[in-house]
Amino acid sequence: MFNEENTTEQMIIDALSDSKVGWIYKTYEDLRDLYGRHDSDVFVESMVKDALIRLNPEIAAVPSRADEVIFKLRALVNSATKENLVTYNEKFKKLIFEENSFPFGENSKSISINFFGTEINGELDKNEYIITNQWVYPQQEGGKRFDIVLLVNGFPLVIGEVKTPTRAAITWLDGAQDLEDYETSVPEMFVPNVLVFATEGKCYRYASIRCPFKKWGPWRTDDNKEEGNLINVYKSVVDMLTPKHVMDFFQFFTLFATDEKYRKYKICARYQQYIGANKIISRVVNGYPKKGLIWHFQGSGKTLLMVFAAQKLRMLPQLHNPTIAIVDDRIDLESAMTDNFNVTDIPNTITASDRESLFNFFKNDTRKILITTIFKFGEVDSVLNTSSNIIVMVDEAHRTQEGDYGRRMRTALPNAFFFGLTGTPINKLDHNTFATFGAAEDENGYMDKYDFVDSLNDGATLPLDFIPGPVDLKIDKDKLDKEFENLTKGLTDEQKAELSARVGMDAIMTNPARIKKVVEHIVKHYVENVEPNGYKGQIVCYNREVCLLVKEELDKLLPEAESDIVMTTANDKADKYKKYRRNRDEEKKLLDRFRDARDPLKLLIVTDKLLTGFDAPTSNFSITLAITIVTFTLIQFNAFKKKGAGLFIKDLIWPPTNLLSAVSPLISLSMRLFGNILSGSILMGLVYSFTGWLSNFIIPFNFLGPVVAPVLHCYFDVFAGCIQTLVFITLSSILIAIEAED
Repeated sequence: MFNEENTTEQMIIDALSDSKVGWIYKTYEDLRDLYGRHDSDVFVESMVKDALIRLNPEIAAVPSRADEVIFKLRALVNSATKENLVTYNEKFKKLIFEENSFPFGENSKSISINFFGTEINGELDKNEYIITNQWVYPQQEGGKRFDIVLLVNGFPLVIGEVKTPTRAAITWLDGAQDLEDYETSVPEMFVPNVLVFATEGKCYRYASIRCPFKKWGPWRTDDNKEEGNLINVYKSVVDMLTPKHVMDFFQFFTLFATDEKYRKYKICARYQQYIGANKIISRVVNGYPKKGLIWHFQGSGKTLLMVFAAQKLRMLPQLHNPTIAIVDDRIDLESAMTDNFNVTDIPNTITASDRESLFNFFKNDTRKILITTIFKFGEVDSVLNTSSNIIVMVDEAHRTQEGDYGRRMRTALPNAFFFGLTGTPINKLDHNTFATFGAAEDENGYMDKYDFVDSLNDGATLPLDFIPGPVDLKIDKDKLDKEFENLTKGLTDEQKAELSARVGMDAIMTNPARIKKVVEHIVKHYVENVEPNGYKGQIVCYNREVCLLVKEELDKLLPEAESDIVMTTANDKADKYKKYRRNRDEEKKLLDRFRDARDPLKLLIVTDKLLTGFDAPTSNFSITLAITIVTFTLIQFNAFKKKGAGLFIKDLIWPPTNLLSAVSPLISLSMRLFGNILSGSILMGLVYSFTGWLSNFIIPFNFLGPVVAPVLHCYFDVFAGCIQTLVFITLSSILIAIEAED
């Protein structure tokens, strides 16, 4: 009879105990009879003692010193409760890697001891790697039984729960639920834990302790993107759970943070963060190539990727304490990045408050992590530091890097490593993210890629739900053209063109009658569909002037305290936007209010800010997109609010209706096959991925210079722009026709 023990569990044991992977299998009885483990032991004390003696000459000289260390470990483990488990998990890691001094030196001098061989001390091969199953704790009768336990030097660093693959109703979530129950009932067993995993033989998921189920992630490789059978699980397990990877996660790729309510939580790197960060680190360690592009789709966690990379780069002894610069192109992103580094307690992190502090940082060869904006390099006209031990990681690398600011930054740091991270690389003659950051050694122009399909499959990016507005709120181009012709009878074509140019889009968008109708529709939609579900929303406007007009109309329909404007107020000589001019702290407080479900602030009016890099709890968050939309902003906007029910876009702009007939059959079929929620994302993703894939064929021809390359790029840009614009702008109108037909 097939069950979890002789299918999934046995497969994992066989896979990991293969000599090529590196774990040695020991049964429950082996640990009891050969190593003296009792059911009430969290770790195998004889293994711990042997490792302490093996890795520390001072303890080898006086073996009884190991008992003193074990006593301290035992006290730490037994102090854990279900309420403070994460705190004690962090204390365990600190004891192992930071607070590991004992008075074992000459004349009782405190010295650091090693519990493990690590990448830092170069002794990974001195660890004892054991895989066991059916681990009992704390006693046979009424105790818990853990399916898979991975021990390193006697410590249970990884715990896995497996389920049978033969019952359709059973999934990995059942295993994850068991692990959550164990964390509550026997928390001391998880004090040394690095990560947990669950599988039913079809899907493999892993997480840190106390992680919500929706944040558990898969482990994928280039040749294992799919899931659904034991082979997929086998490939994930064999690739992820190697001894080297487990120790890498333990020391470098798990972090602890504190939320706004001062609660500790643990962060475990997702596979794309782990792979991307280690590719950066590998290039720095090897010294070449000195640049690279990380192309990870929006919402995939690029900020944490940089946090993990910075942490490991700073800790590797062979790099001699490098200088790391994290460069953004907006003050609000700089603030968000700083917050991420601060909440995870990454040491020696500072910000450059002004250009002078930036100059001094590099001129003084400061060996810390600097977070700054590209604009502070604006006055650089000479070299600031010639060191090759500087690593620059540029967030949103598709913006600003080809211009004067990017050139000045490279002038200031001529020998630094430059790594760009972006979800929307651009490939044009005058704006080429691949050329700026891509190394010649990277065949496709990037060193690592995590695309739209990966992001959607993993749940890092959510589907879009296009909800079209009533037709009378849209701009009827045909009617507008007809009325324009009536009004301009008798004028020459040149006069008509001049008059048309003077009217422009601003006049249409700021029309008070239209603003009034649009706001009334938004409020009705919000009150009836969004607010009852406990969500909040954003209204994205055409420009700053429209923001003011929308706010004015909103205040007539809703209490003034329920909405506010967040926008850039620079170049406001007339003080038109003075009321909404805020410093960094004031804006942060406003956004914290918006994140708070209990606060009356329900709607934010924006035009360019908060479309990317802004996180809000999805339990009380939705999106209303009104007034206007643009291609790359939509892609980034799609991703910025992940982990919820989806992204709801209320489109209130006229689309080019003369193009509808060309794409209507395709979109209509998609709507009928996948429904409104998924099809928007699927079509956008296919178009975006397709044009991105095509760009790979253009990149190799850049070397042809000013004769062939410009022609190829021009043709490609026109083609890609037409396709993307066609889909992005017309999608919501197709929905109108489909819904009307239904």
